[in-house]
Amino acid sequence: MIIIRDIEIGNRSALENILQRTQNFSEEEKNIGMELIDSAIIDNNQKEYIVRVASSGNQVLGYYCIGQRALTEGVYDMYWIVVDPEKSGTGIGAELLRDAESFVSSKNGRLILAETSSRKDYDLTRRFYRKNNYSELAVIKDFYRESDSLVIFGKYLN
Repeated sequence: MIIIRDIEIGNRSALENILQRTQNFSEEEKNIGMELIDSAIIDNNQKEYIVRVASSGNQVLGYYCIGQRALTEGVYDMYWIVVDPEKSGTGIGAELLRDAESFVSSKNGRLILAETSSRKDYDLTRRFYRKNNYSELAVIKDFYRESDSLVIFGKYLN
């Protein structure tokens, strides 16, 4: 049984291990991921980066990090959603996404945005969002670098 709950300080090393084993992320991306995790752990009263963790028993399976987009009413950014590579394709990501949608709805949120890359190694990520009823809202060509566009997915919540 999978439980999704707020991050705890004891989750840090397991989450770092998961990030390190995720092949798509560069070292810089992994460092940023850890900065957001640390921000959520150090100050659990801050509201910019909400981190929730999926676990089963004592095993951490993945997490997401979400936050309200500045200067908007009810728009949230999905900064990270990561599943242990050994558990990829088992539905944990979809459960994390449903939990994020429920969280955003509970805060009277109306839209979740998720930004990703157009690179080939992000095909599964883009397929994941489509499968979970997220629409491709925009593409900004050559955003990250030449031949690596920003793809923005979104889902309006009822």
